[in-house]
Amino acid sequence: MNEQYSAMRNHVSMLGSMLGETIKEALGDKILDRVENLRLLSKSSRAGNNADRQALLNALENLSTEELLPVARAFSQFLNLTNTVEQYHSISPKAGNTTTPQIIEALRTRLKAQEVNVSDIVEAIKNLSIELVLTAHPTEITRRTMINKLIEVNSCLEGLDHADITDYERQRLMRRLKQLVAQSWHTDEIRKERPTPIDEAKWGFAVVENSLWEAVPEFLRELNEQVTASTDYRLPIDASPIKFTSWMGGDRDGNPNVTAQVTRHVLLLGRWKAADLFLKDIQVLISELSMNEATDTLRALAPKESQEPYRDLLKTIRTKLTDSLAHLENVINKGVQLDINYLLTNEDLWHPLHACYESLKSSKMEIIAEGHLLDTLRRIKCFGVHLVKLDIRQESTRHSDAIAEITRYLGLGDYSSWSEKDKQAFLITELNSRRPLFPSVWSPSPDVKEVLDTCKLIAKTSPDAIGAYVISMARTASDVLAVHLLLRECGCVHPPMVAPLFETLDDLNNAESVMNSLLHIDWYRALLLSKQNSRQMVMIGYSDSAKDAGAMAASWAQYQAQDALIKLCDELGIELTLFHGRGGSIGRGGAPAHAALLSQPPGSLKAGLRVTEQGEMIRFKFGLPEVAINSLALYTSAVLEANLLAPPEPKKEWCDIMDDLSQISCEIYRSYVREHPEFVPYFRSATPEQELAKLPLGSRPAKRNPKGGVESLRAIPWIFAWTQNRLILPAWLGAGASLAKVIEKGQKAKLEEMCRDWPFFSTRIGMLEMVYTKTDLWLAEYYDQRLVDKSLWSLGQSLREALKQDIDTVLSLANDENLMADLPWIAESIALRNIYTDPLNVLQAELLHRSRKSEDSNPNIEQALMVTIAGIAAGMRNTG
Repeated sequence: MNEQYSAMRNHVSMLGSMLGETIKEALGDKILDRVENLRLLSKSSRAGNNADRQALLNALENLSTEELLPVARAFSQFLNLTNTVEQYHSISPKAGNTTTPQIIEALRTRLKAQEVNVSDIVEAIKNLSIELVLTAHPTEITRRTMINKLIEVNSCLEGLDHADITDYERQRLMRRLKQLVAQSWHTDEIRKERPTPIDEAKWGFAVVENSLWEAVPEFLRELNEQVTASTDYRLPIDASPIKFTSWMGGDRDGNPNVTAQVTRHVLLLGRWKAADLFLKDIQVLISELSMNEATDTLRALAPKESQEPYRDLLKTIRTKLTDSLAHLENVINKGVQLDINYLLTNEDLWHPLHACYESLKSSKMEIIAEGHLLDTLRRIKCFGVHLVKLDIRQESTRHSDAIAEITRYLGLGDYSSWSEKDKQAFLITELNSRRPLFPSVWSPSPDVKEVLDTCKLIAKTSPDAIGAYVISMARTASDVLAVHLLLRECGCVHPPMVAPLFETLDDLNNAESVMNSLLHIDWYRALLLSKQNSRQMVMIGYSDSAKDAGAMAASWAQYQAQDALIKLCDELGIELTLFHGRGGSIGRGGAPAHAALLSQPPGSLKAGLRVTEQGEMIRFKFGLPEVAINSLALYTSAVLEANLLAPPEPKKEWCDIMDDLSQISCEIYRSYVREHPEFVPYFRSATPEQELAKLPLGSRPAKRNPKGGVESLRAIPWIFAWTQNRLILPAWLGAGASLAKVIEKGQKAKLEEMCRDWPFFSTRIGMLEMVYTKTDLWLAEYYDQRLVDKSLWSLGQSLREALKQDIDTVLSLANDENLMADLPWIAESIALRNIYTDPLNVLQAELLHRSRKSEDSNPNIEQALMVTIAGIAAGMRNTG
């Protein structure tokens, strides 16, 4: 571990020196000396030197207006480079890591020790299903142009680590690194304009093109080798255990910028990018498959009397792909009517390429078949001609408003005022009816027209292109039936899976009751049975429940909701897919993937894993092919382990204690957030919440209701704001205090038993430790002193004292002297970034002070403030 950390430090130091040289060349010795002095003071401050801490504060408070931006940019860029180095060292052979998913190998050893039958392992692998849903939640601050430069930095570091590198090659790589660092310094790291939903979708497609396109077939090859070695089972050619879906361009919940027209455009762009990528694959195959020997089946597909049947068959596919691309470009750029006859289907690609594969194998050329051709076949199954499926998400009241408008127009009354029983009766009657509900002369309002236009688009789109229809803020069975009725009325013959999303504490607690009501409706049961599998998807919300009730109460409500839904669906013979709406931060359900999955209720992954990957976490987990392979290995290992070595059913006394913890923590959390009269003004003073709205982070507004207060603030900016001032309040408030109350009742031994024997509980404690490691009492206090009215200082002091007591409680429970004692790599990584993050925090507080004090806006101060927000986000990593 020390050797690995030393190697990482050396790379950080090297890139830091290059950044220093760049700053010196651009701005001179004075700024560089200022930055270096601040860095040394920060390092000494972190080591416990109070005099240097005060000197750091004085130096940053006295920066001239001209120095603000370059100092902010210097530390922000330090953090971007540090994160790049850390990402590289997670896969670096020199650091003791490798791109080979050894996690699978480790799982194989654990399964053997537990005497798990090989047949059970094979069955679990056959049923393996992992669907990762890429979302564009507004926490990815770094511009795409900067991301591309950082990816190349990673490649250079990899080259430098080769043992047999020549002096010439080393000089070349060092020169390129210096160029990349200089390019980054001279590029604006902050977007000037808010991205559109189409920009976000293009960013998602770029992740597929630059990383996942290579990573998925490579991971499946390595997985197959390990599975074959241990079980003699071989992954079928058409195996597709990994799938990707996207919300970018489909998530219209609270985002007026996502319209049916935007969704259509994104779907077309996905098809265009898929055709472009497959065309490149086919070009490679045309170059490679020059052999003549082939089966009669293949020759029948190729042009007559072909001397190179593989190559000539592939050329016909190339022509079709080229025609598809040209047609899609005309549709996208010139508004030409879409002609499906121009477009290839998955089968159009699969059938001839699979014939090539079988012919090569039959002709004793299996080694050729297993190369690039197999990779392309696996990409067809994973990505297909749509590249990624698109989920549609809409808020429940938009559907009920649409139906209410129809019922009012028809003189049937106001649907929105009806009881749940009456709503269900009306909806079921209409769903069973063969006549249309929508009148032919009716002109809906703009909001309702938009809902209907989206449903009509789904009806016209291939079912292969649409993932699920997610209903946010779902609260009743009628919410699901309403979507089915709207889709049917808009001509949708093959509706997508409709998934209610249960988000708040009350909604999670009521989830089982709502689904029980829905699943006992005859029409709905018949609908499920009419599909190939009786499958139901339910989405579990992590962010809004934590914002509503605090992390401890929310996590227990999520666990109980999942457990109840699993048992309900088992009883009814329905296959349940739980869709986890996790974010990157602890306050939004984020946790190390392996631990998070193993902490779920038994049986929760039987039907596979479906989970959101959002914002900056997409880049950290999937931004490089090697990193993506490791991330896929982590998910695969966790899903297999959860299904083969199921976590224990919790004891009744454990559940009773969790009920107690949940109630106590929720009361404490709400006593501050909802009931304390000074909380809202304190929040708005002590964090950059209002300034965050100016940062062009994503296409979606920060609030569901632009005129609303904190209660209407989305969970992501809520967490983001508290992360900036290092209090990270939503992720811990109430949790540690509830543990202390239960310990006072004499239950410490039981809590220790839960830590030891119950993955759910031990993961909660581990997540708290990670949060506490990223909090900082002196920085949070400094924000108060610089920004908050003295009349509110007592509230800040109370929160910091609560945090300190919570840390002591958790350390006592874990029997550790230091936080993250069992994960020193993470603790050291955070400590390394703190040296660069601390000055940004102090500078941000100073900038907020100057900005709020001045009546006139200063572009230099505003830009520097935006850079500190981006830099602190980079330092905290999982910000939202």
